[in-house]
Amino acid sequence: MHAYRASLLRFNPDRSAVYDEDGLLVVGPGPDGTQIVHAAGAWQELRARHAGLSITHWPGHLIAPGFVDLHLHFPQTDVIGSPAEGLLPWLEKYTFPHESRFHDPGHASEVAGFFLEELLRQGVSTALAFATSHPASVDALFTQAQARGMRLITGKVLQDRHSPDGVRDDTEQSLLDTESLIRRWHGVDRLGYAITPRFAPTSTPAQLRGAGELAARHPGVWIQSHVAENLAEIAWARELFPDSRSYLGTYADFGLMRERAVYAHCIHFDDADRQLMRETGAAAAVSPTSNLFLGSGFFDYAGADRVGFRYGLASDVGGGTSFSPFKTMLAAYCVGREGQTKPGLSLSPQHLWWQHTAGAAQALGLEGVVGNLQPGCEADFVRLDPRATPLLARKMAQVSSLDELLFALIVLGDDRLVVQTVLAS
Repeated sequence: MHAYRASLLRFNPDRSAVYDEDGLLVVGPGPDGTQIVHAAGAWQELRARHAGLSITHWPGHLIAPGFVDLHLHFPQTDVIGSPAEGLLPWLEKYTFPHESRFHDPGHASEVAGFFLEELLRQGVSTALAFATSHPASVDALFTQAQARGMRLITGKVLQDRHSPDGVRDDTEQSLLDTESLIRRWHGVDRLGYAITPRFAPTSTPAQLRGAGELAARHPGVWIQSHVAENLAEIAWARELFPDSRSYLGTYADFGLMRERAVYAHCIHFDDADRQLMRETGAAAAVSPTSNLFLGSGFFDYAGADRVGFRYGLASDVGGGTSFSPFKTMLAAYCVGREGQTKPGLSLSPQHLWWQHTAGAAQALGLEGVVGNLQPGCEADFVRLDPRATPLLARKMAQVSSLDELLFALIVLGDDRLVVQTVLAS
């Protein structure tokens, strides 16, 4: 058992933040040996009860839940910041050529190591990531995450058509490889497997049907893909699957909509799509920097909350323009101000922060496990220095509320804020 004293942030079930300016976080082994939170609260209230513990004191710093990145592509680490006219040209010019290199285990391992270190440097402690169509890419990312004790979910991309040589896979072999990888990795330490069709247009009906059958055989694994990101992509999907009610409906038709299914973007939805998300328990990975960069559109927060389905924030590197959760939260705030069915929607700082921690964990079906620092949660946390830059230090001297504090960190923060990322392993 060990205790940490600093300012402390965590979340209630209603999405509201709990903040102790002088807080105490007590962590120790859980039933499986993973470090969990045993107590969290105000120092004055908890100090007597935990007087015998070793206490690390970080005056002036903030302990917050480790960030949860709900969607990103580890093979696109070197694609970030590449110019393109839109989604489909960007895939053809940059993404597919880079991803074709991941058949090489050495290359995959080197990129995987850099990718995970960058996430941890930015304060991200849990991620749901795409690999490539090569099993070696999955093995590399899981191996590197396991070595760090990180909670990570990934899977081999399924794409057996409309893809160039080097990334296109074979229908039958892709499904055999997926099942083999599930058996090898899912549930090992803090690792989880995600069945990963790239997006419906790059999979044949046979591959999508096989993916749905795998999902039925392995109900504990995740499912991840893309949907309704781009108008040209939607038109293409509707042309290829004319019998489905909508692009999203295509995934439902093949048994790929359920709890632990996470679909990136979910921009161009109608209420029937939103209802399908709610009824199946699927979740949206909101990717604002990517959507702005590629000109895809705006996630409709008002529509999502009106119908009521799960969502959380994601960097979507490399279409996304930053690994930083602060940059993602700021972009989400801007998206909330534009392009909404409820004009001028203003996402509160607490809600923005929730989306990238407890909300993203809820979307993964890991509520109460990661993304929070309430008792029983795994003890993944970040130590932040709110005065990390001269401008932040100047701003901190003027804040008078929790919302002002959190919003200043969102707007002015970057990797310099993150002093340390602590994992529960």
